[in-house]
Amino acid sequence: MESLKTYLNAISPLHEHTWQAIQSHFSYSVLSKRSYYIQEGQVAKEFAFLQKGVVRAFHRTRDGSEYNKRFFTFPSIIGSYASLITGTPSLFTQQALTDCQILKADYITISSLYPLYPDLERLARKFAENYFVENEKKEVEIVVLNADQRYLQFQKNYPDLEQQISQYHIASFLGITPTQLSRIRRKLLL
Repeated sequence: MESLKTYLNAISPLHEHTWQAIQSHFSYSVLSKRSYYIQEGQVAKEFAFLQKGVVRAFHRTRDGSEYNKRFFTFPSIIGSYASLITGTPSLFTQQALTDCQILKADYITISSLYPLYPDLERLARKFAENYFVENEKKEVEIVVLNADQRYLQFQKNYPDLEQQISQYHIASFLGITPTQLSRIRRKLLL
């Protein structure tokens, strides 16, 4: 729980009485490698703090191809944010790429506390702002940066991830084929 408290306070500090009010609503769970946290088409009801492991968010096209939208590593929040807010089905699937440890909570329960704890509502707003900025940055990178630059940006943003997940997942995230990724890696090693 302490790592969750530290993570939330880094986004927007919570008063101790607010932390006391919310911490009991989080429960520990394990997400096994290859299992799904949420699948495309499901309506999200909860979110989770990723304490350990790697989760990917991806979309599967009609022909079965997968596009990795985002990777989640410690510390981060997983769950279909748009689905939580709108109550509509998730457009993405989130899958554990390694064994994961999470602290999960019901979104409606936590958001019902906003009127009582303005610092909690401020935290939620700051989280949403950060999420928006990250998504916009990723959209721009896909359009503006070439494949080599996107790979270097990936290495900067996820310094230890390459050793933990398959090259296929990295290539999908970068919008290139695994063969193109191999060429880029060879070229950069020279």
